[in-house]
Amino acid sequence: MRIPDWLTRRAVTHRTAAALMHDGETWDYETLWRRARQRAGQLAARGVHPGDRVAVLMRHGLEYALTVHAVIQAEAVLVPVNWRLAASEIAWQLADADVAWLLCDEACAGLAADAAALVTPAVPVWNVADDPGPPDAPARGRETIDLGAVFTIIYTSGTTGLPKGAVLTYGNFLWSAMGSAPQLGVLPGDRWLVPMPLFHVGGLSVLMRSVIYGTAAVIHDRFDPLQVLEALTRDRITLLSAVPTMLQRVLALDPDPRCFSSLRAVLLGGSAAPPGLLAASAERGIPVATTYGLTETTSQAATLMPQDAARKMGSSGQPLWTTEIRVVRDGQPMPPGEEGEIVVRGPTVTPGYWRRPDATAEAIRDGWLHTGDIGVFDADGFLYVLDRRSDLIVSGGENVYPAEVERVLCQHPAVAEAGVVGIPDPIWGHVPAAFVVLWPDRRAAEAELASFCRSRLAAYKVPKRFFFVDALPRNASGKLLRRALREWAQA
Repeated sequence: MRIPDWLTRRAVTHRTAAALMHDGETWDYETLWRRARQRAGQLAARGVHPGDRVAVLMRHGLEYALTVHAVIQAEAVLVPVNWRLAASEIAWQLADADVAWLLCDEACAGLAADAAALVTPAVPVWNVADDPGPPDAPARGRETIDLGAVFTIIYTSGTTGLPKGAVLTYGNFLWSAMGSAPQLGVLPGDRWLVPMPLFHVGGLSVLMRSVIYGTAAVIHDRFDPLQVLEALTRDRITLLSAVPTMLQRVLALDPDPRCFSSLRAVLLGGSAAPPGLLAASAERGIPVATTYGLTETTSQAATLMPQDAARKMGSSGQPLWTTEIRVVRDGQPMPPGEEGEIVVRGPTVTPGYWRRPDATAEAIRDGWLHTGDIGVFDADGFLYVLDRRSDLIVSGGENVYPAEVERVLCQHPAVAEAGVVGIPDPIWGHVPAAFVVLWPDRRAAEAELASFCRSRLAAYKVPKRFFFVDALPRNASGKLLRRALREWAQA
């Protein structure tokens, strides 16, 4: 099914309306459309063809947003790259996606060069800050969008230690926007603040929803609680996407409640919201909408509306109207009050993982995405997420899979075995901690292992504590007992 291109349509219907706001600069839809087509033409001049994968590694929010729209206009496939990753981790994703070009800004130029050089053959890098591109390249654009076409490949950490590329289509994002609209509403003057990285599906979803709705996305290069407060007042923000850690840091500044007067909702996702945070928000009159979602569901799958927050404390709300959610056990739907695995079905669910039919078949069965999360519905149809996948560590909104960290630790010559779990942290929610068994007659200090991990993993994945033990707890079949590790960490 084909529909009119979102940006091209908005350049006509919302020509002078604000599309992007960043650091005191505002682009209307006509400006965004014109510049996106120009950069798309420069991509084509470099040999990018429709369907080619184009990776983006940038910290500058406005450049990032422009590049996302340029990739769309060029009919290429977007591969967002997390700039918190190590060069080797990025290189793996570049090779797996078989990217044609890696676009970066000045802040990420060194990291991009290091990562691209690790791929064989080396991936060409375009630093858009250093080289604006051929000025005479003809603009390139599109008139329609195939809703079944692949828009982006977003890599998520895998339980085996290697990431998987979740494929998301244009239709996934359209239905996500349409499903969210009835619950959050859409007003002509909406301004949606995104202080989170745009390489996450949550940030990317705001960019796409804004152009679909014809509203404005307000972009910050990095999260700064003071800048968020200033934007709430100065830019009259109506919607804010954040993770609990971000909102906690904003409230820690003890802001004047009038800062939040224009807000219709704060979408809180990424990890479970502490009850104390929800209570503190309610005291200040902040309309918090807690959400449940995954990369594989194009962000939101369920949302708790602010008006339900007091009576449904701790809930992730009800499914979006485009989405079905069940709680199942042994393949059978559970009645209200009975726990089980959360499964999701609907047009926002990924069609699968990039070149991983095995992983796709394991995750999507009979049309249902098996999340691995444990949840329960109450009698009113409100979802409560009890566990964000048994092994997953959510640290400041970032996902850390223990298997990935364990794989790196076991590459150290002194490490025989390693087990990683999350431990509570007052700032980040949880941080990884490692239990390490050393080889006989080998030694390794905590600082040495941390440095070893830091050279191979993103900083947020590096264990914050190390426990040296004689053996790891395992059951009769040899499976690592992570629950026992968590108990050890608390002892």
